[in-house]
Amino acid sequence: MVRKTKSVWFCSSCGNESPKWLGRCPACGEWNTMVEEKVPAKSSERIAVSVPGAAAKPVPLAEIDTDAESRISLADPEIDRLLGGGLVEGSLVLLAGEPGIGKSTLSLQIPLHCKGLKTLYVTGEESAKQVKLRAGRLGGDDSGCMVYSETSAENIISEAKKIAPDLMIVDSIQTVYTGTMESSAGSVSQIRECAALFLRFAKETGIPVILIGHITKDGSIAGPKVLEHIVDVVLQFEGDNMRAYRLLRSIKNRFGSTSELAVFEMTGNGLRGVSNPSEMLTPMHGEGLGGIAVAAMLDGTRPFLIEVQSLVSTAAYGTPQRSATGFDVRRLNMLLAVLEKRAGFKLGAKDVFLNMAGGLRVSDPACDLAVICAVLSSNFDFAIPSDVCFAGEVGLSGEIRPVAQLDRRVAEAGRLGFRKIYVSSFGSLPERFSGDIEAVKVPDVTALCRVLFK
Repeated sequence: MVRKTKSVWFCSSCGNESPKWLGRCPACGEWNTMVEEKVPAKSSERIAVSVPGAAAKPVPLAEIDTDAESRISLADPEIDRLLGGGLVEGSLVLLAGEPGIGKSTLSLQIPLHCKGLKTLYVTGEESAKQVKLRAGRLGGDDSGCMVYSETSAENIISEAKKIAPDLMIVDSIQTVYTGTMESSAGSVSQIRECAALFLRFAKETGIPVILIGHITKDGSIAGPKVLEHIVDVVLQFEGDNMRAYRLLRSIKNRFGSTSELAVFEMTGNGLRGVSNPSEMLTPMHGEGLGGIAVAAMLDGTRPFLIEVQSLVSTAAYGTPQRSATGFDVRRLNMLLAVLEKRAGFKLGAKDVFLNMAGGLRVSDPACDLAVICAVLSSNFDFAIPSDVCFAGEVGLSGEIRPVAQLDRRVAEAGRLGFRKIYVSSFGSLPERFSGDIEAVKVPDVTALCRVLFK
């Protein structure tokens, strides 16, 4: 019996489904992203995702057991903290990132460094020999890691049920396909159905599954948005491939906080967790250099001290340039407009370049004060003392606004040996500081310039 199929158009950016081709996706607004795929004509042939063990009838909320989930330690303090204390049994984790950023390296390090953890490593992109060569470079104990080179989802699940591992890793979800769909591997429908299969397998057996996923050129996770809804945890790698440091961010976590961040350093022996990231982001040069300021920022709940670098010069070609690396260029333009309108500094005919050290992408508004100070320091060629840092948000009227969790920022600055921190005069300061650090309150940008550049 031949199954009937129909043609459906999917958006490769967001996964929106349409019965006909459209030049622009009505859901996400992207152009030329609709791709044609063959799907079963009957919706009943789709895979239904059910969670085994659920009650057959409604249960009162007060009678539901709230015991702590059983977790598996991955022998890496940074990853365990990011997951909320370890990997929950029966969970489905999506690890996404750009090509070459370290997804496969990190996923292979887990079974090599976890003694006694029986792991099934499924590779659809590399051969078993390639995985063996990479494991030799990473080192560790490979006795508990089994490699399976396969791309059929049904075969993978069947073999996993026979082996019954403690953990299964699939590298990558874009290479896996299921025979129930006629489209090719990596398509929107294949990714959705394969993810549903692995979710059902994880919930039925209690075996946690880690899926490796790619991201698109605009930085979003490849595949339909429903993929992020299906999984329990979404971890995304960030950073520059040309730099040694990588950031692993928790975007979604049903078993822990999404405000955590792990920092890794890429070495010849794999990824190494960085327990004190502020050391790599603080100044690494001598005294007397203008255009440098240190910001006390937060990424999630983790305090950082990051070096802000600025270069201000006369516009060589008549049209001033505004460039920012690791910082929103639109916010940079706003801060420059505040300096010109509220403080009287004429920067309209000058090029302004801004860089965040370490390749870190900054979104904390507490860095505004450090950005302004770095720009003025370069403009005046005035060196800010290396034991001074800043934490404050700048408003459109030039006022310096207080920032959240100031006590944690001040404590981190004092621990690293800073002697002075400039903050807003409108917020309350912590009663006690760690270390010999002085908090200087400033109400606006004009007062800051009078105090700092006197």
